[in-house]
Amino acid sequence: MATKEQQDIDPFVAMESLRAAPAGAGIVLPLLGVDPAPPAPRLGELGRVRADVATPLAEALQRGDRR
Repeated sequence: MATKEQQDIDPFVAMESLRAAPAGAGIVLPLLGVDPAPPAPRLGELGRVRADVATPLAEALQRGDRR
């Protein structure tokens, strides 16, 4: 069960934050979105990713910085 704090997070804002973070490293997550189906909290959809996107994303996360 989700906590009250988890329920208060807007899933659309969270997904836009997640979309923006790797953009600083030139990485685009094209299938990122919010699953509109109930019940709340709505789930973020990370979608599928090609290897040429996954590799630089993993490297950027490991570096912990932006280019």
